[in-house]
Amino acid sequence: MKLYHGSIDREITNQNLHLLLPAKVSLFAKIYAAEKGGTLLDALRAFYKSDTYKELEQEETKLWHYGPVALYEEYMEKTNRKHHKINLP
Repeated sequence: MKLYHGSIDREITNQNLHLLLPAKVSLFAKIYAAEKGGTLLDALRAFYKSDTYKELEQEETKLWHYGPVALYEEYMEKTNRKHHKINLP
């Protein structure tokens, strides 16, 4: 057991990363709903099913450093690449 006299251990690990995710996901959802139309629930469902969210859940990807705009851009980039691959002859 580690004791931190006068300070809190602020190291982000896979064990505590989940504490950061709700705020990031909710801000992403607001941007998504505003840009794409639709509800916040639609935005949450889309994000939770995405590869971007799967990567966000992993500390080693460092996506948790991203703000909501950067997460939205990452999500859109991956989504566009995925759709582009599907539509190629």
